[in-house]
Amino acid sequence: MSNGFSLALSHVGYFVTDINKMVDFYTRVLKFVVSDRGDRDDGGAIVFMTRDPREHHQLVFASGRPTDLAFSIVNQISFRVDSLATLRELFHAVQKEPIQKMLGPITHGNALSVYFLDPEGNRVELLIDTPWYVPQPHRLAVDIDQPDDQLWVGIEKHCRETPGFKPAEAWRAEITRKIAAAVR
Repeated sequence: MSNGFSLALSHVGYFVTDINKMVDFYTRVLKFVVSDRGDRDDGGAIVFMTRDPREHHQLVFASGRPTDLAFSIVNQISFRVDSLATLRELFHAVQKEPIQKMLGPITHGNALSVYFLDPEGNRVELLIDTPWYVPQPHRLAVDIDQPDDQLWVGIEKHCRETPGFKPAEAWRAEITRKIAAAVR
């Protein structure tokens, strides 16, 4: 299928208050590496980070966020991880950090996610996909420390009982048709 062009998320940038604190957290806990850093023309600092050698940067921090903002204007940044074991490991690592708040773990039916507010209050999601689809928004708290089989059986049972449930492959086929129709 050709839709005329390819479009994929490249990177996300945040204005931050304490750039060193943010770089420390994202490199130490989420294992990003600094690919470049320097001074901006306006005198502020900028740091580029990645976890993918094909991408110069996936995450950018720029100094200059006012310290007196009542809330973060970033809705969230989401990182897909490679396995349930990695998701659990990161969940436990984040719990040991001076983050602002832990939000989860939860399932959306189509994903198993851990949400938290990073050291400056930005919402971060760590996720793995499931093989199921349920209409969104959908949220169910789960105990990520259950044995794997028990966790997956419980999520699948809940998904199958949700109106609109279907295998993720069926949903992908439907959305592929919608995208094709939209670019005609």
